[in-house]
Amino acid sequence: MGKEDGFLKYNRELPKARDPKQRINDSNEIYTEFPEEKTKIQAARCMDCGVPFCHNGCPLGNLIPDFNDAVYDGEWERAAQILYSTNNFPEFTGRICPAPCESSCVLSINKPAVAIEHIEKAIAEKSFELGLVKAQPPVRRTGKKVAVIGSGPAGLAAAAQLNQAGHIVDVYDKDDKAGGLLRYGIPDFKLEKWTIDRRLSVMEEEGVRFHLGVEIGKDISLKKLQRKYDAVLLAIGSTKPRVLDIPGNHLKGIHFAMDYLTLHNRRVAGEDIPAEEDLYARDKHVLVVGGGDTGSDCVGTANRQFAKSVSQLQYRTMPSTVRPPDNPWPETPMTYSSTSSHEEGGERSWGWLTKEFIGDENGHVTGLKVVELEWKNGREYTEKAESEKILPCDLGLIAIGYERPMHDAFKASFDIETDQRGNFKLQDWQTNVPGIFAAGDSFRGQSLVVWAISDGREAARAIDIYLMGASELPSKELSKLVLNS
Repeated sequence: MGKEDGFLKYNRELPKARDPKQRINDSNEIYTEFPEEKTKIQAARCMDCGVPFCHNGCPLGNLIPDFNDAVYDGEWERAAQILYSTNNFPEFTGRICPAPCESSCVLSINKPAVAIEHIEKAIAEKSFELGLVKAQPPVRRTGKKVAVIGSGPAGLAAAAQLNQAGHIVDVYDKDDKAGGLLRYGIPDFKLEKWTIDRRLSVMEEEGVRFHLGVEIGKDISLKKLQRKYDAVLLAIGSTKPRVLDIPGNHLKGIHFAMDYLTLHNRRVAGEDIPAEEDLYARDKHVLVVGGGDTGSDCVGTANRQFAKSVSQLQYRTMPSTVRPPDNPWPETPMTYSSTSSHEEGGERSWGWLTKEFIGDENGHVTGLKVVELEWKNGREYTEKAESEKILPCDLGLIAIGYERPMHDAFKASFDIETDQRGNFKLQDWQTNVPGIFAAGDSFRGQSLVVWAISDGREAARAIDIYLMGASELPSKELSKLVLNS
């Protein structure tokens, strides 16, 4: 333990964010530099508690007290070794993870949690600064070939692990650049894309091969791909958007949130966007339907496009600022929270049901009819009398989640079993088709990037065992056993 009374002596402190009025003029990350000595002080707040619940809160099983201790002592190489032993991409999770580990931090019972996410990012960036992150190709090749379909966080994590095991790994993606959700779904003000390119360069030096602009099921059938490889991993995410099934949802100007975010990310990257595809919020009344992170990202993006107004609607009631009795520590608190996007402007409204989109004679949306709800026990609602109104809307963005993976073309090649939600049904990460595996949102349903990385690592180990009969790749479950022994 670095400092026995650190949690008593020091307060939680994080990097300062740039002024909202200034940062909406660019798409750069919003946080300023944070002195190294201050990061060490934050690491000193770790209590080194007897039972580190943060391990359980982290989907990757990161050894958090261990790397906190190393950071406090200024031993960055040791901290990096500990962190990278469980997490391939801390430069991503240190920026965009909602940090369930902090919700599980023992200190958070009665004080602000240890700044675990910031410390993780600091270790990652210090690792690159010191030259600790460099290509490490496997010492031998097994001769086995694995195809990974999808270059999002699950696919990249699996590819990195399988390559380290010595297999020949080919990653296929329908987009012209790798990264999946990281590149096209998450705005640059949360994750600048040079961080992805930096990691991809390392992976390519290590021997991972990327085939971009290739859509499996269209350009190459899954059946043909299976014949070419010893194993195939489906890491295609859950990308079929949930439809807002109300009258008028066909009107021009109503789009799915991910389409909107993807176009803006491409624009920020300097790509030419055809005029007919160019969703832009300037001087428009923007309504975002959906209260989650994707909706929040739309708010931040619309602010950077200088919308006339931005509103985010959610049909649930506004959460409490304190934990409800049925949501105790160490669970993730279901309490009110705001994001950096909300700080930049816009209105948030709870307890409104969308009834109908209103359009003009040209078939373009002009408004959204809503009605206020009265909730009972948080489960049942009735419409409040005489509360119906029409909100101005020139651009409607639907951010109410995703139904399932876009696997229709794959099921045309094989009768791959899916569960009741339409996600891949797996046994030890393998589908019912021998040699075809899946990981990430395509089996879990829409979830967090940190879960996708965890799934990719676990699926890689299962594939390695399938190909070789055994595996030396690390497992989260094995790490827990070692930790507890």
